[in-house]
Amino acid sequence: MSRASRARRAASAAAYGGGGVAIAGLAGWALLQAEVQIAKRVIGDGPGVSQKHEGTYGAGIGEAHRILVLGDSTAAGVGASRPEEAIGSIIATGVAALSGRPVELRNASRSGATSPQLLGQLERGLADMPDPEVVIIMIGANDVKERIDRAGSVRALSETVTRLVGLGAGVVVGTCPDLGTVRPIPQPLRALVQRWSRDLAAAQTVAVVEAGGRTVSTGDMLGPSFRESPAQMFSPDGLHPSSAGYARAAAALLPSVMDALGLRTLDTDRTPDHRRGEHVEPLAEAAQRAVLDPGSEVSAVDVDGRSRGERGRWAQLLRRHRNTDAPRREPAPDTDTDADTAPDSDADTDPAQAAPATAADSEAVPDRDLAPTDGADAPTHPDATT
Repeated sequence: MSRASRARRAASAAAYGGGGVAIAGLAGWALLQAEVQIAKRVIGDGPGVSQKHEGTYGAGIGEAHRILVLGDSTAAGVGASRPEEAIGSIIATGVAALSGRPVELRNASRSGATSPQLLGQLERGLADMPDPEVVIIMIGANDVKERIDRAGSVRALSETVTRLVGLGAGVVVGTCPDLGTVRPIPQPLRALVQRWSRDLAAAQTVAVVEAGGRTVSTGDMLGPSFRESPAQMFSPDGLHPSSAGYARAAAALLPSVMDALGLRTLDTDRTPDHRRGEHVEPLAEAAQRAVLDPGSEVSAVDVDGRSRGERGRWAQLLRRHRNTDAPRREPAPDTDTDADTAPDSDADTDPAQAAPATAADSEAVPDRDLAPTDGADAPTHPDATT
């Protein structure tokens, strides 16, 4: 079963009830539980020292932008050297600088939080900031650590986003990071948590976009620097980002937050460029691709005036983060399968990699792999040509 299928199935289970983690059969359950206990000892059960900072950022004039932060230890800034170097503070500073207006920041996150605790955080956050313009959510790592049922985890996130969208707030979700990059976790457990975290991130993407928000893939925390310079990018615990790591993550989230605020960026209203690996495609496929492409944003888009095609909601993947560490490489479609799970009849064996092009231009696309594969649902953005 492809990751796209697993993401779609988890999001569907979250919407309609049921579902669960079917990564291992009963024969392997005891082994998995033992490995989870190892992970907890390595990662630790303590909440970590939060570096949250709230207040007013910037000295501009005009009405202040209002930003609320929810989530886990990454939202709370665990690992940063100072509160001003936590991710919420960095983004608030960036918005204030780029908009010329002050920013009011509130942070209701809690280190150690899981997705089912988001609604409680939201209540506390709204009590302090009743009408946020944008809400940033960073969540997922503890869901993997605690082995929370994926459908329940995604359902809680979806409910939180749905409520916020109903209140008129823009929502930007930093999806579950790739825990396979946490070196203190030994193999083969590291490979397992990598699989779990990537599957959760893909399912989160589907659920958030369906609920009206947008996601930014944190993946391996946005680039080779985290793998090649762990001493600089990770805090001393080897798990949480350092101040430099949070700066890298904030740089990826900031353009999405600016767009959610209605402020123009270089990418505002830009057509996806297939030469950069950007796509208009079914949401499940965009979610799969984003998992392997840290810093990419996934959001809903209409094609020919329709929000959905034969394979579900249309979505666009944009590479908002300019990674200067290495040349861009196109992520290969995920084809891993569950050893103890039969192939799914709706598995996506031929994911759409649709370059936005008009129907008349589709045959002129030089790379056949980028041409629309669903004749009835071929994306036809008016400005998207090769």
